[in-house]
Amino acid sequence: MLLQVNNLLTVAIAILVLLVGIFIQKRVNILSRFFIPAPVVGGLLFSILVAVLSYFDYMHINFDASAQQYFMLIFFATIGFAASLRFLFIGGKAVLILFACMCLLVVLQNSLGVSLAMLLDMPTAFGLANSSITMIGGHGTGLAFAGTLQNDFGLQNAATITAAAATVGLIAGSLSGGPVAKFLMRKYKPEVTGAKMDAESLKKLQLHKPSKISQEGIFNAVIMIALAIGFGSIFSAWFKSLNIILPDYIGAMLAAAILRNCSDMTDWYEISHTELQVLGAISLSIFLSMALMQMKLLALVNLAIPMLVILLAQVVLMVLFAIFVIYKLLGKSYDAVVMTCGTVGLGMGATPNAIANMDAFVAKNRPAPQAFFVVPIVGSVLIDFFNAGMITAFLNIF
Repeated sequence: MLLQVNNLLTVAIAILVLLVGIFIQKRVNILSRFFIPAPVVGGLLFSILVAVLSYFDYMHINFDASAQQYFMLIFFATIGFAASLRFLFIGGKAVLILFACMCLLVVLQNSLGVSLAMLLDMPTAFGLANSSITMIGGHGTGLAFAGTLQNDFGLQNAATITAAAATVGLIAGSLSGGPVAKFLMRKYKPEVTGAKMDAESLKKLQLHKPSKISQEGIFNAVIMIALAIGFGSIFSAWFKSLNIILPDYIGAMLAAAILRNCSDMTDWYEISHTELQVLGAISLSIFLSMALMQMKLLALVNLAIPMLVILLAQVVLMVLFAIFVIYKLLGKSYDAVVMTCGTVGLGMGATPNAIANMDAFVAKNRPAPQAFFVVPIVGSVLIDFFNAGMITAFLNIF
């Protein structure tokens, strides 16, 4: 039996799947501990159900997921609005160093993924799907690039591959951060001599304080998102005219960043940051839910071994890079230990994993307020742009 699900019903089912994921996540501690997002929980369970129905030939379901792209564009536009150049100047040396380290890590992850894919006689797009797209990019970037990987580079079941790789990365990043920090503390025994941020700098970090959501703020946020997506489509068309293949969201993210920094420099118009964050979170949840509930899990059976080889290599790379590069360049201080601990979660998962790693470590040691500014700024704002650009470069070169 073949069931065709139209566009509106697909969105409705995705929201129900999301609600199921939220319900389960709140009641299963291990899911919260590893910061597995609710859409991943619900989407994975739903895709397992669909896989069982398909395997026994009871029912095959085809979803019309054309609305998925719009939720993706909205989310990445909100990411662009967070990209203020002020962060680079206020964060100081530590932000610049960590950002440079993460940029190098992006290149290394992609180089490793492509090299191992070639050795395993797999497409280079498969190697990239298990590299910075999903390691640093997480579920959002992975699923956003899935369409490009499949349609332009012929990687079948790209969404399923990227979703699986991102989930493994989340767990690995959560499990590895603490042991890396403990190793550094035992080996180097650092004193609390890391760079301190003075009161004025700490005050400046609050570039926009959370505010109550208002109708006017939502209206402002919707207008800004619409402008970013509209202008972003012009950027995307320009890139395509140059024969550069990249996901549509990059144009929206770039346009949003330009609008944000023009606002910072001129004060000609305001941006409702709180409302943008809320709309971005909602859009991401629905986008992930729609993408993950369509995973074709049966397709992973023949890909399990090469995926595990590449992902294990990525874990080893992240741990070694954190110990021998990030920690030392950040100054070999206690703050550097905490930032390194967070970066392990960031480099294989997402910013919430990084914060959770640092929270768990400082709870048993000493506070490190600078780390809780530097790591989220690099992870939530700065690295997304470089990662997207470098992924695009690797895809077009290889």
